[in-house]
Amino acid sequence: MRINTNVSSLNAQESSINTNNSIKSSLEKLSSGLRINKASDDASGLAIADKLRTQVTSINQGISNGNSAVALLQIADKSMAEQSKILDTIKSKLIQANTDTTSQAGRTAIAKDVNKLLDQLNNIANQTNYNGTALLQKSVGTAGSAKGAQTGLSFQIGESTADMIKTKSIKANVTGYSLTSLKTQVSAGAKLSAGATKTATGAFTRSFASAGQKAVDRAITVLNGYRGDIGSTQNQVESAVRNLMTQSTNIKAAESVIRDVDYAEESANFNKLNIISQAGSYAISQSNATQQNVLRLLQ
Repeated sequence: MRINTNVSSLNAQESSINTNNSIKSSLEKLSSGLRINKASDDASGLAIADKLRTQVTSINQGISNGNSAVALLQIADKSMAEQSKILDTIKSKLIQANTDTTSQAGRTAIAKDVNKLLDQLNNIANQTNYNGTALLQKSVGTAGSAKGAQTGLSFQIGESTADMIKTKSIKANVTGYSLTSLKTQVSAGAKLSAGATKTATGAFTRSFASAGQKAVDRAITVLNGYRGDIGSTQNQVESAVRNLMTQSTNIKAAESVIRDVDYAEESANFNKLNIISQAGSYAISQSNATQQNVLRLLQ
């Protein structure tokens, strides 16, 4: 029997230390709710889980971009809906001007009205923007100014730079609708007095009203094309957002399987380790007690 080195006690102490470390790790998992709290818990699992987390973050930003894009497209559509009402009103007034039951004084009044309506058409194109980005023409300008075409807007709806949804070019102003000639005619007619005759310079005549109706019909067709593109783009964005939301949910579930702790399993493991720890403490005490037998040999 040896007393300088109690091998059985040392073995019991080593096992007890390992068990206590396992208990510490188990408590960390139970308190944090995570199976992986540091790389040493599961190095490969941590790498996969972190990649999934980054993917979810990117997808969620894509969803946010999509929701913003829907709001932008709705603003553009509502503005063009108001333009559609203006064009409907203009056509109605041109029909009224293109009949002999309307006097020249009446046509002059109609010219003034149509002139104001076309100004408002331009104002809508100038004013419609989202966070400073012009939606119906190239840029936001001063009232009555003619701007170039908006070449199209791009929205990244997804985690890749290739996940882009784009709109077509829009030029929803008097120039874009090819109503410049009508605007010139009604502007000249609006400057005349109510008593001016149809032979007066710049008078708004029936022939102008007839030609204006055809121009307005073409403008309405162009406007409907713009609104159709906006509507189809909105549907595409909303579909992409729904798909991304499904992806986000499923990827989060996949990450949870790797990263999150199973409380039922870990609680059972913690209770097992507690029992082993108590048994280890008893083993250490018994290992130390056996050394007392040496005293009997010395008696």
